[in-house]
Amino acid sequence: MPVTVQGGADKLHVLVTGGAGYIGSHTVLELLQSGYKVSVIDNLSNSTEESLRRVSQLTSSKVHFYEGDLLDCAFLESVFARQPIWAVIHFAALKSAPESVHKPLDYYRVNVAGTINLLTTMSRHGVHRLVFSSTAAVYGTPEMNTTLIPETHATSPANPYGRSKLMVENIIRDMCEAHKPLAGVILRYFNPVGAHESGMIGEDPKGGPGNLMPFVLQVMTGERSHLEITGVDWPTCDGSGVRDFIHVVDLARGHVEALRHANVLSCEGGAWDIINMGTGCGTSVLQMVNAMEKSTGLSIPVRNAPRRDGDVAEVVADPARAHEVLRWKAIMNLEDMCRDAWTWRLQNPQGYDTAQSSSEDPSKRLIRRSSNKNKNLHA
Repeated sequence: MPVTVQGGADKLHVLVTGGAGYIGSHTVLELLQSGYKVSVIDNLSNSTEESLRRVSQLTSSKVHFYEGDLLDCAFLESVFARQPIWAVIHFAALKSAPESVHKPLDYYRVNVAGTINLLTTMSRHGVHRLVFSSTAAVYGTPEMNTTLIPETHATSPANPYGRSKLMVENIIRDMCEAHKPLAGVILRYFNPVGAHESGMIGEDPKGGPGNLMPFVLQVMTGERSHLEITGVDWPTCDGSGVRDFIHVVDLARGHVEALRHANVLSCEGGAWDIINMGTGCGTSVLQMVNAMEKSTGLSIPVRNAPRRDGDVAEVVADPARAHEVLRWKAIMNLEDMCRDAWTWRLQNPQGYDTAQSSSEDPSKRLIRRSSNKNKNLHA
């Protein structure tokens, strides 16, 4: 009989794929603060284990880190064979909608085939709880007269990134139907921004920004002369795209609640569920720029640019099911998002390459594991 979480997590072991990344690292922090034991898989293609060192420092907790790829079945098997895993939160994926238009096979290989390998290994080891990081991109262009997008909205992704995520959603649904008591909670979230209030962890994409906020921050620090507004002819309030921006810490908290929901579903025999993670409030790109200027007192020069491939005009969540099912709602506002993103940037002008001063070496709590079961490395 699966364990039912009541109150504290009592050191249940959660494996987080892609846990060194932006949303993943914030979720690892929330899991540790909720009392879970956490292991992380990440290939570090768009992240760094420095984020996990800082999470360890913030929480005074150990993080077990395995560098490897979900496409490597032997690596996955070695991780699952080490110790019993109670649940998996699956972030690891490629995530740039514009890039996916030009590199579709990469997105299907990593996002779809990687998840199949993960599910296969979970099934082999009897792991019955999964929270999957999906995206609002599965909806594509919202239907006419749709103010807020509910989970029942038609899915019609506009790019290979969204299509790869929708494929994975369907695979998870099929697996939950066929392999009870497997429970899968699919979180379709919208546009995460911000950083932890400490300024110690935040968004630091390798290879250049792919989302709005890192571009904005680079303009504010002088690394870019201006911000390009990609599309100013959308049918929106000011011509720029409208998105549902959600603070990354709110989103991370939502994953912890989703994990509890997955456990309930598994205890009841297994099922799947789909839940939007957003605020229900739309903000245009230009409104976000104005909010950042107001929050910091700095000017952000902008220039108009053509629309990006795969973009849509407006995507805003209906968060009602998250309120009802998870008892979760976003509590941080646009001002919080701007303030925390700016704090992160000020404290880390080179991102995670910025040196951190501390009275205690956080590497003592980041336990770096090799894929060889007989070899432990301490970072």
